[in-house]
Amino acid sequence: MAGHALGEGGSTFVIAEWAQEGTPASEKPMPVAPFHRHLEDDEAWYVLEGALCVQVDDVIHRAEAGSAVYAPKGSVHSYWNPDPTPARYLLCMSPATYALIQAIHTATDRSRLSLEVLFRKHGSELT
Repeated sequence: MAGHALGEGGSTFVIAEWAQEGTPASEKPMPVAPFHRHLEDDEAWYVLEGALCVQVDDVIHRAEAGSAVYAPKGSVHSYWNPDPTPARYLLCMSPATYALIQAIHTATDRSRLSLEVLFRKHGSELT
């Protein structure tokens, strides 16, 4: 996380600025998060610099700087930086999704079973 968030603590949405390292041309891009769905919440990405690929259900959207991608609640999604250059973006989400991300970042056990419990606790599920 780039360390900047707007809307924490009691708001109905959170906008966080994040950065994602580039993927070397010789490597396959790795998703930033495992494929998952939020049962009650939407999520959106607005790319400030670089590019992101966001897969929403079966469609992969390539978002260049100045464009956005929206994942409605219930859709299976993940995202990654497809290019060697870093990407900087805004992630627009619910407080529950923000809390999930914070819980993942502080978790010492990131086994599949532990992540499933974390996702369920925050109204989401791994797929």
